[in-house]
Amino acid sequence: MSNRIRNLQHRFARRQRAAIAAAVVLAVVASLVVVEAPRIIGDSSDARSAAELFAQPAGALKGKPGTLVKAQPLLGAPPLSVAWRVMYRSTDLRGEPILATAIVVRPLGWAPSGGRTVLAWGHPTTGTALLCGPSRGFDPFTGMEGLRLMLTRGYTVVAPDFAGMGTDGPNSYLVGQTTAHTMLDAIRAAQRIPAMQASNRVVMWGHSQGGAAVLFAAQDAPTYAPSLKILGVAAAAPAADLNALMKAHQNDISGVTIGSYAFPAFQSVYGANTPGLRLSDVLSPAAIRNLPEMNALCLLPNLSRLHTIGQPLVGNFFTQDPTATQPWARLLAENSAGQVPISAPVFIAQGESDKLIPPAVTAAFVKHERALGMDVTFNRVPFATHSTIAYLTLPALNNWLNRIGA
Repeated sequence: MSNRIRNLQHRFARRQRAAIAAAVVLAVVASLVVVEAPRIIGDSSDARSAAELFAQPAGALKGKPGTLVKAQPLLGAPPLSVAWRVMYRSTDLRGEPILATAIVVRPLGWAPSGGRTVLAWGHPTTGTALLCGPSRGFDPFTGMEGLRLMLTRGYTVVAPDFAGMGTDGPNSYLVGQTTAHTMLDAIRAAQRIPAMQASNRVVMWGHSQGGAAVLFAAQDAPTYAPSLKILGVAAAAPAADLNALMKAHQNDISGVTIGSYAFPAFQSVYGANTPGLRLSDVLSPAAIRNLPEMNALCLLPNLSRLHTIGQPLVGNFFTQDPTATQPWARLLAENSAGQVPISAPVFIAQGESDKLIPPAVTAAFVKHERALGMDVTFNRVPFATHSTIAYLTLPALNNWLNRIGA
């Protein structure tokens, strides 16, 4: 009888645990519905109203860099936050006026005295076409790596699309000064929205292409936007040394994909003012034929298609080494970060299993920066890949932000 009672007790306990587990699952699902359903509805509404924001009005270029053209509140903001989508004025590398777009988001609640520190986010490669601007996405917050941490820290987060994405403008893929200007002017535009509570205290954080962008922005800030106080700049696996990056990938699919984005960008930006700059000097006829199709595709949603197009070009994309062919090698060097010292503290993270940005290249970049007398914290993360490094470095990044008082 005692065994039978024990068996009944065990069965009752199992059923009780199963019921508790089911209740927990239902509670989690219910909470997700309560939290996420309004966001999804908001995202749908934001998507319908986006076309109006991205359309450029007549005379929009007239005005100072960093001033607003349009600002549109977003209904699909992350929980406990408010967000806006903005169009603002900036300049390209030659100082010519351009327009750019960005997302601005801050946590709910009162700002500290003097306003919130601004976190300027530089996104990794999403493509070069107009529709590849992250702010055009259905949920434009999903790609902001570390967004929840930054909102928890109380920052106002500014996430520019970069020129030529989001709204019409010049191609700016890996063009250092143009991306720097759009980063800095996005911050100044956010300051013009009182609801964003943005101060002149700035931290910069970027990944891959965006890592190079924030490094260039920090270099250019003292002369281009001297009113901004740069507290620190952090980059995960930055595309900092373009010659080293191109040399590492001349015979693989990454070289084809990056090259298909980068070389047409450089040709369009520099071609009219750089004698002898010809795609045919470094790219094969087959590569040149495929450039329009490759550049029309945004990276992540079309990665399989990009690889299908690009794979036959592996080994037949370059006809000459662009890192040893002028004027291409000079332009790659000019658009590599690290030529001007940054006075603020710098944080660099690198995954040891990164196949796109070689760890040795980032280590050499850090050594170069330290040789310039810069305060550089280098966080190597074992097993982190290019796609995971920005997330896996967040604990170390948070500690560094605490240390520098940001």
